[in-house]
Amino acid sequence: NNFLTQTDKSKSVSPGGTVTISATGSSNIAYLSWYLQKPGQGGLINLIGYVYTSDPTYEKQFEDRFKITKTGTQAGGLTIQSVNLSDSAVYYCAASTQ
Repeated sequence: NNFLTQTDKSKSVSPGGTVTISATGSSNIAYLSWYLQKPGQGGLINLIGYVYTSDPTYEKQFEDRFKITKTGTQAGGLTIQSVNLSDSAVYYCAASTQ
């Protein structure tokens, strides 16, 4: 069985700071995507972006401050720069081996 683990259950950062959320897979990751779910949006989950080989692709509203990385073959991360209160959300990672 393949699985993906987000290492941090919660993170706190001061406004204007930078935060990184990490994820590790049990097997080689070919495709890695990140999503967010903000409170009060009725369960709506938004795609932030994804990385397949090396260059990430982002949804337009996340291009400036969000950075998706793939580290080696089994790990990746999402970094948010210049954090503000509107970034408060649940962040999800998904991966595929193909």
